[in-house]
Amino acid sequence: MTRAIKVAHLFPELLNLYADQGNLAVLCQRGARRDVSVEVVPVRLGDPLQLGDFDLLLLGGGSDREQAVVARELFRYADDIKAGIELELPVLAVCGGYQLLGQYYELPDGTRIPGLGAVDVVTKAGPANQRLIGNVAITWDHGSARDHNTVVGFENHGGRTFHDYNALGKVIRGHGNNGVDGKEGIVYKGVIGTYIHGPLLPKNPHVADFLLQRALRYRGHPDHLDDLDDGLEWLAHGTVLRMLSIKTGDQGVTI
Repeated sequence: MTRAIKVAHLFPELLNLYADQGNLAVLCQRGARRDVSVEVVPVRLGDPLQLGDFDLLLLGGGSDREQAVVARELFRYADDIKAGIELELPVLAVCGGYQLLGQYYELPDGTRIPGLGAVDVVTKAGPANQRLIGNVAITWDHGSARDHNTVVGFENHGGRTFHDYNALGKVIRGHGNNGVDGKEGIVYKGVIGTYIHGPLLPKNPHVADFLLQRALRYRGHPDHLDDLDDGLEWLAHGTVLRMLSIKTGDQGVTI
């Protein structure tokens, strides 16, 4: 019997800066190659959100203005989303979406855009002329892909995010959450929050499979995923590592 999961793509008309459609395409394609049906449902401003219908939430990135609009809308669902997260509902939150999961985003003038408060994360705007931009590589020790111990992509953010949770990974090259503490992203229960885009999943098939397995498990399906031929994906991944002068081997990452 085909396993089926459903993904809620939250506010795609506003949070669409960082190639979220690419992340969704990867999830659908990697599911289909294993007879896992992945249905994506866009949830736009004003739409109802029945969280019990979904097995994964995708919250993308937008400008400060768009994030302020989404923040107001998210409060309609805040209690349900927070409860779902505590029950291991998988969430992929990228850049602005990552910030919105937290307590607030503080603008340069001191104005605070309140977030969902689903995780104890705060973000403050950095200097206007000091955005954190460029290719990025971090360590990866989640899931079962021990032979692929890096995550790569691109970052472009002005916000500096701080928290005390487990990070998605330790920064090898790039800036990460804030350019100071060496952390990138967050992993909390079923949540992955990250500043890595470009988009994230095409060059990181192990992260895509991690999310698929979490979603399958959340729906009560067996979470086994057959191996795929990911030669092109790892070629793209390795290209970023070479651009950053990073080598990997049996003993992990070398620089």
